[in-house]
Amino acid sequence: MERVLRNPVLAALAALGFLILLGSTVSIVPETQQGVIVRFGQPVRILNSYNPKERFGETGAGLAVRVPFAEQVVWIDKRIQSVKMERQQVLSTDQLRLQVDAYARYRITNPLRMYVAAGSEQNVEEALRPILGSALRNELGKRPFAALLSPERGQVMNNIRAGLNRVARQYGAEVIDVRIKRADLPDGTPLQSAFQRMRTARQQEALTIRAQGEKQAQIIRAEADAQAAQVYAASFGKDPQFYDFYRAMQAYRRTFNPQNDGQTSVILSPDNDFLREFRGR
Repeated sequence: MERVLRNPVLAALAALGFLILLGSTVSIVPETQQGVIVRFGQPVRILNSYNPKERFGETGAGLAVRVPFAEQVVWIDKRIQSVKMERQQVLSTDQLRLQVDAYARYRITNPLRMYVAAGSEQNVEEALRPILGSALRNELGKRPFAALLSPERGQVMNNIRAGLNRVARQYGAEVIDVRIKRADLPDGTPLQSAFQRMRTARQQEALTIRAQGEKQAQIIRAEADAQAAQVYAASFGKDPQFYDFYRAMQAYRRTFNPQNDGQTSVILSPDNDFLREFRGR
């Protein structure tokens, strides 16, 4: 021991060896990680396994001891992860081709099964991505494009999530949610045709609204004319002389309208009935 202390090179090598031994024996388990202890390629136990009822600070996180050099730790994230699907082309029941972007969120709940079936988290993601695309095409192919814009979209996502979750359980994972980010028509002729159909539908709707408006206007005018005729008839019945005077004044206003720039010419005999109101009573 004294020889080691006197020789700084030996002291450094001894310290280095001790640190290597300590690092191979003791592991720090974070709250957000769960570990699979692998001994010569075979999993033997789990560190800080996921528990849906656990509370923060009351997990298996902390220091863990393993057999040095014989056991290794494969770390697996306990947090929610996401898998993004490559853009897929889907054919709806109304023969519309859609470009769909979607993603799924999942969590590793059984690290031992995940290690045995997939080996790593990356392999789980690679396995779920094509399954997500297939489930999305199958489910959206049963519905029209309008279903993606209605409350029915929630049921579609639930069906996709249930189908994807059956596959994810084989890899020790649980699918929490599936969402569609975008659903667009393909660029080019299909998109322009859809825009043209939308324009035509809106123009037809506008024509229908205008026709209904004109119909309502005619009904209102007819009702107003009928009410005016009733008022005129009632007035004529109460005071015929005043009614004749009022109608004569209206006739004079239209005939001698100053907007005609004084160009109105009327040739009538003095005793013409049209000018009777000018003669007085």
